[in-house]
Amino acid sequence: MSILDQLGSMLSGTDANNPSASVLSTLLEQSGGVSGLIDKFHQGGLGEVAQSWIGNGQNLPISADQVQQVLGSDTVAAVAQKLGVDPQQAASHISELLPKAVDGITPNGELPSTDSLLASGMEMLKGKLFG
Repeated sequence: MSILDQLGSMLSGTDANNPSASVLSTLLEQSGGVSGLIDKFHQGGLGEVAQSWIGNGQNLPISADQVQQVLGSDTVAAVAQKLGVDPQQAASHISELLPKAVDGITPNGELPSTDSLLASGMEMLKGKLFG
């Protein structure tokens, strides 16, 4: 299991077979991590929306059409295949998952580095095992 799969599992509070964990893992892998994912939204003209997920305020919503536009058909198709649904359903699932997931990965309003992401994941895991 990759670190991205493990992180997705921890964020969703379930095992890696959880569809949300699988979606998050796919998005992060295909985008180059959280920073790469946020960069895609900036390049797609939705930087303000993506920044709201990182910040400490309210998360702005994103539509399935916006997800399709920013992430592209290949990424959405990869998620759809993992979920066993059509691309429009996958885009809808992503639009619901992404604001919460990015918000959860960035609790202090900052994008994590790979090292701090691993450390945060380990702290969450320790809390689940020993807390």
